[in-house]
Amino acid sequence: MKKAVRMILSIALTAAMAVSLTACGGVTPASAPGTDAAAAPAATGGDTGKVFNIYCWNEEFKSRIEAHYPGYEATDATTGKIGDLTVNWVITPNQNNAYQNFLDETLLDQENKAVDDRIDMFLIEADYALKYVDTDYTLSVKDLGITDDELKNQYKYTQDIVTDSNGVLKGVSWQGCPGVLIYNRQAAKDIFGFDDPDKVQEKVKDWSTYNETAKAAKEAGYFMTSSFCDPYRVFSNNVSGPWVQDGKIVIDKNIDEWINYSKEWVDAEETNTYELWDSNTWAKGFYPEGKVFCYFGPAWFIDFSMSVDDEASIAHAGGWGACEGPQGYFWGGTWICGCSYSDNQDVVADIMRQMTTNEEIMTQIVKDDNDFVNNKPAMEAMAKDPDYKNEVLGGQNPLPMFCAGAEKIDLSNLSPYDQTCNEELQNAMRNYLNGNGTLEEAMDLFYKAVEEKHPELTH
Repeated sequence: MKKAVRMILSIALTAAMAVSLTACGGVTPASAPGTDAAAAPAATGGDTGKVFNIYCWNEEFKSRIEAHYPGYEATDATTGKIGDLTVNWVITPNQNNAYQNFLDETLLDQENKAVDDRIDMFLIEADYALKYVDTDYTLSVKDLGITDDELKNQYKYTQDIVTDSNGVLKGVSWQGCPGVLIYNRQAAKDIFGFDDPDKVQEKVKDWSTYNETAKAAKEAGYFMTSSFCDPYRVFSNNVSGPWVQDGKIVIDKNIDEWINYSKEWVDAEETNTYELWDSNTWAKGFYPEGKVFCYFGPAWFIDFSMSVDDEASIAHAGGWGACEGPQGYFWGGTWICGCSYSDNQDVVADIMRQMTTNEEIMTQIVKDDNDFVNNKPAMEAMAKDPDYKNEVLGGQNPLPMFCAGAEKIDLSNLSPYDQTCNEELQNAMRNYLNGNGTLEEAMDLFYKAVEEKHPELTH
């Protein structure tokens, strides 16, 4: 696995990285895995910088730090203070892979950077986590002084995602991301005559029942989902094997089922072929006039992605509900990694501790931000709290459902090729579903796109 991941990283970061990573010892940055984290300042020249650089792709983690990290003071839109240390937020949006491209380019040049220009901390997502954690650019959590006992209350899958091929934990997350079906309560009333979560669940309890409900939704004037891509993660998270096996791209039967269902949904005009996140098309269902019955997503999706701040949106009016849906799944999440060139590793460690192991802080994140946090005692207590209500979900408490889902997440089929395969398959299928070619032609487009990015693969 490690050899494969390093091959992927070398392609992504350019040939220069390939040379450094395929050498016998790899790179030797400050506090590479197995070294003493406390020795890092000495390894970078003995200086401790006055700037703490955090690389990320949106404002989510920044907002959590501003609201919950002890002693943090916001200075302006892109900087803050932790004691005498200036915190510099380097935010590069994800579109067109811009964040990863910029992060990769910057990681390559760490040795040549001045102390205050070096990356101290950067964030990653599940689909490409292995690309970074299986290199020497990420710090071992244990080398930062964080013990197994401190991490014992985290959900195991959140650690599995950022554990390298040698079994070394290289990152932590403050959130868990079990997913649910999020439905429009008014649509449920129009279609079924009720909007109670338990009753709605019976109408989407499996894919056969879900498809019958899609027909009923159309008759009532609603699309079942905004796009055929909306349920994709439910299928891709329940595959029987990884995307790549022995160097070959494998189409799981669950992926085949999604393709077949997507064709049925689009042909029946029960959904559209919009691209996820498109504010002019896909996001129309966040508003009553969009006429969309449901979306699929975890806790972060509900409060961070459904236009809750727009007074015209369904979310702002508390008009959504949540139920388990046809199958359990997870989607996304954000992981905190310490860069091995950081000259402020004590701060890296403290942020990780406070934001992912401090039960009091994590409980407050749930109360203030409706996030599902990566702390079992905090979540189990909040799931039983009669006073906790999610206003977006009309006062519903979805946490018991999220808690149950988090325990069932299985990452045994995770691979370093997930991001490419997931994205390119949906792109290729959109072409097919829009009538621009046959399924065979769409699959050829998919294989070509993946193999161009990863020449080591075949099909």
